[in-house]
Amino acid sequence: MDYTSAGVDIEAGDSFSRYIASIRSPALSGGIGGFAGGLELDLTGIPDPVLLSTTDGVGTKLLVAERLGLFRTIGIDLVAMCVNDLAVCGAQPLQFLDYIACGKLTATPLEDIMEGIVQGCELADCKLSGGETAEMPDVYAAGSFDLAGFCTGVVSKARMLPRTDLLKAGDLVFGMASNGVHSNGLSLARKALEHAPEPLYADLLEPTRIYVRELMHLAQHPALAAAAHITGGGLAGNIARVIPDGLSLELSWDWPVPEIFGHIAEYGSVEISEMRTVFNMGIGVAIVVSKAGADSFLEHADVYTSADGHGIELSQIGVLQGASSS
Repeated sequence: MDYTSAGVDIEAGDSFSRYIASIRSPALSGGIGGFAGGLELDLTGIPDPVLLSTTDGVGTKLLVAERLGLFRTIGIDLVAMCVNDLAVCGAQPLQFLDYIACGKLTATPLEDIMEGIVQGCELADCKLSGGETAEMPDVYAAGSFDLAGFCTGVVSKARMLPRTDLLKAGDLVFGMASNGVHSNGLSLARKALEHAPEPLYADLLEPTRIYVRELMHLAQHPALAAAAHITGGGLAGNIARVIPDGLSLELSWDWPVPEIFGHIAEYGSVEISEMRTVFNMGIGVAIVVSKAGADSFLEHADVYTSADGHGIELSQIGVLQGASSS
């Protein structure tokens, strides 16, 4: 008996490592392949730096990818779930590591996933500094995967979000649009659209939007007091994580909602209250801005232009009230 007959293909693993080393991208750290991934730090202009870390996965969105045989966007999702959590704390992502577990190393899906991870790191201005690929035939069935991502970022202590001491009744809540379902609520969404036309089901694979560059720009303005990445628990549940006791949230629910959510509700007979609890409902990031500084903040947002010529689109979606308000 040898390792191969036990179900672990060492050559396939080595081949995948060589493939990763062959990728040419500014997002790849030169240390990939060593025992540890490193990153040179330039903390110029970041007084009292604080390192923040996140870890996340993509949940059962993997099953959507497996059904459709499309894996590249899953890598973007993996990065997005980690870097967005950092960015809403005001932190610039620095380095990302991935963990891929599978039943059998198969080149095409793994290479597609890795290409998505590299693309996600590029979009987040983050380095891919290492990772682990584990072939575990007695844990996962052939063709099955699991993914986890880990990311570290840095922020000046004075700029770390949320700044709960600044939050008060009357502050305005703005939303940044999502690309769709993103990477939460897929267990419900998959079942709701299981028998829907294939193009509707395929819409579930739309990758999670990465908000890092926009949030790094917005965080420069002093009126920004809090931000929330809208993941499991929906808008109300995630915004509640960044506002203190004594304040409550009133949402308008009047912004444009992507069609995918209507399809999930229709095909799955899902009540609107459940939709709002489970899904982001078209808002990927919510930010809280002081009422007094809102006009100046919006002017600051207007001067941002992305590399592809897009600006920051913000929709007012709510307001903070005293906890006793209805």
